Amino acid sequence: MTSLPRRLAIYALTAWAAITANFFLPRMMPGDPIQQLIGKLQGRVTPEMIQAIKAQFGKGLNQPLLVQYWDYLGQLLHGNLGMSITLSAPVGQVISSQVWWTIGLIGFAAVVSFVIGTTLGVYFGWTRGSRADVAIPVATFLQSVPFYFLGTIFIMIFAAKLHWFPIMGAYDPSLTPGWNWAFISSVLRYAELPLAAIVLCSLAGWMLGMRNMMVTTISEDFILMAVAKGLPRRRVMWQAARNAVIPSVANLALTIGLLVSGSLLVEQIFNYPGVGNLLVNAVGNEDYPLLQGIFLVITFTVLIANFMADALYYVLDPRTRSVAAH
Repeated sequence: MTSLPRRLAIYALTAWAAITANFFLPRMMPGDPIQQLIGKLQGRVTPEMIQAIKAQFGKGLNQPLLVQYWDYLGQLLHGNLGMSITLSAPVGQVISSQVWWTIGLIGFAAVVSFVIGTTLGVYFGWTRGSRADVAIPVATFLQSVPFYFLGTIFIMIFAAKLHWFPIMGAYDPSLTPGWNWAFISSVLRYAELPLAAIVLCSLAGWMLGMRNMMVTTISEDFILMAVAKGLPRRRVMWQAARNAVIPSVANLALTIGLLVSGSLLVEQIFNYPGVGNLLVNAVGNEDYPLLQGIFLVITFTVLIANFMADALYYVLDPRTRSVAAH
C-alpha cells in the first residue's frame, strides 16, 4: 500500500473512532436534557406543548444505545446533525451561523502569526549572534503570557481607559449585518484588539521555534557546502528555511485544527460570537445534538488540517516522495 492510501485509511479509522466517542460520551453525562428544557419552561407551557417537545427532541432517546448509534450514523451520512434542544433549530444551521466568526478571527490570527513569526525566525536564525538577538528575551516573555490575560489588559487600557478600540462585541450593534462597507469596516474595527492579543502571544512561539531550527539547519553539511561554493546569500537562506520550516508546518496544522476549541476564552473575554460560546451554552444546557455537532466540527477540522500538513510535507521534503515511491 502506498503512503497516501495508508494515511487515508488511518484518517478514516480515526474519524470513525471520533464519531463513536462523540456519540457515547455525551450520553454518559448525568441528567436528562429534555426534562431540563421542560423545567426551564415550566409555568409557560401547557401539557400539550410538553408532549410536543418530547415528541420532537426525545425521539429515539428511549431506544437502546446501539439502536440510537446506528440511527445516528445513518443520519450523519445524510448530513443531518439533528435539532438543537435549547435553540430549536437544526444543529448544522446553528453552527454554520457562528463558525465563520471563529474562522475569521482566530483563523486569520493564526495565519498572520505563523507568517510573521516564521519570517522573523528565519532572519534571527540566519543572523544569530548579532544585535537582533536582543528580541529573543522579549519574545520569550511574550510566549509565556496567556493571550486571555493580555486580552484583558488590552481591554482595560486601550478600550476602557483610552477608548482607542471598542470594548466588546463583533460589530456596532446599531448596524444591520450585510455585505456593505459600513458593516464590514465595523467588523474589522472590532476585531483589531482581540487580533492583536492573539498575534502578539502566539508570534513568539513561531519565531523562537523557527530560529532554533534555522540554527540547527545552518550547521548541516549541505548548507556549509552551498556557502563554500559561493552560492547567493538569498538562495542559501531559502534552502535552509525550506528545510527548517517543515516541523513548523505540522505545528501549524495542529494550531488550525484546534482553533475552534481554542476560541472559547477569546470569545468569552471579548464577548465575541463564535463556536466557543455555543460550546459553553451546549455544555450548560446538556444539549447533546449541539455538543455532538461542535465536536464533529473540531474533529474533522483537526483531520483535514493534518492531511494538509502531510500534503505540504510531500511538497517541501523530497525524502517523503522517495519513500512513497518505494
